[in-house]
Amino acid sequence: MTVWDTLVGQRHVITALQQAVAGHGMTHAWLFTGPPGSGRSNAAIAFAAALQCRQGGLGPDCPDRCHDCHTVLAGSHADVSVVRTEKLSIGVDEVRDLVRRASLSPMGDRWQILIVEDADRLTDQACNALLKAIEEPNGRTLWMLCAPTVEDVLPTIRSRCRLVTLSTPTAEEVAGFLLARGVAEPLAWYAARASQGHIGRARALAFDEAVRSRRQEVVSMPARLTTLGRCMDAATRLASTAKDEADAITAELDAREKTDLDAAYGVVERGRRPREYAPALAALEKGQRTRAKRRHLDVVDRGLSDLMSVYRDAIALASGAPGALVNEEIRDQVEAIVETSTPELNLRRIGWIFEAREQMLEFNVPVALALESMMVALKAPQR
Repeated sequence: MTVWDTLVGQRHVITALQQAVAGHGMTHAWLFTGPPGSGRSNAAIAFAAALQCRQGGLGPDCPDRCHDCHTVLAGSHADVSVVRTEKLSIGVDEVRDLVRRASLSPMGDRWQILIVEDADRLTDQACNALLKAIEEPNGRTLWMLCAPTVEDVLPTIRSRCRLVTLSTPTAEEVAGFLLARGVAEPLAWYAARASQGHIGRARALAFDEAVRSRRQEVVSMPARLTTLGRCMDAATRLASTAKDEADAITAELDAREKTDLDAAYGVVERGRRPREYAPALAALEKGQRTRAKRRHLDVVDRGLSDLMSVYRDAIALASGAPGALVNEEIRDQVEAIVETSTPELNLRRIGWIFEAREQMLEFNVPVALALESMMVALKAPQR
């Protein structure tokens, strides 16, 4: 077992990073890019673990018994910091804290490593603060940035980074990953196809029946969009289901953060509260609302991706493309869509889904309104 086992279908990336660990092509700043679910942050963390590991992450006991790489993978290594955010952006204050940390020497005898998972969410001020730190690196500090594409990062930053590009794993590779973890073969293949190469999504589909049920409801919508009433009902159900799922994800974290804040300020249920507590609580609640909104949009976006997969299947089926459908389990519904449409119409439908996504994510259009408009555009003729 090695630190690279979490990377699926990325043999070329693993080879390049192993060479860097061995001292060939090493640099102080790295940019990991790739489509959602390809494992950008997993690659950065595995690379960090291999760099801290006494055996370069290659030994037979890693990561189970090697303390350094094990603590990196567990998120507790003193010299590896990972910045994750549920907010819409990463502000300059967070980056300045990282820059101050980067100026310090590592506690161990290897590297100080700073991983920014969502570098595409850096504000302009944050980018400027980060650029200065990358331009004047500490000799034992490494920066690892993760973003979907190189275009999502400022040219002045990406020009100072070595680029590592991940690809979307094939269904065969994802299925093999799940089979190795004890998932039954039919379920592994279903999750591999339905996830469309997204490793985290494939894992959730394989191990959580509720996730499978929610996806089944979404992919069955296109065949039922035959009246205006059904279109409006589908939009409402997609929005409410996504909201419920997002709330379930964030509720436990919100409660834990509130408990930690109360403990930090010595607040008890009926006791007096320090003057500084009220603004701290207001700031916490504001951040939680922003995170909840982002999580809601993320869940809706995943539903839109599932919707697109149905129309993609219809195009593939109509054109006689080889291979299994993404939604093989509802082939009869896909065939019904093919009978009442053309590949050109289904391509336009995919475009309308992209438009709804852009309206919500880029122009802050209310989710319910964007989904209603989209569902009406997707309306199928009655047979």
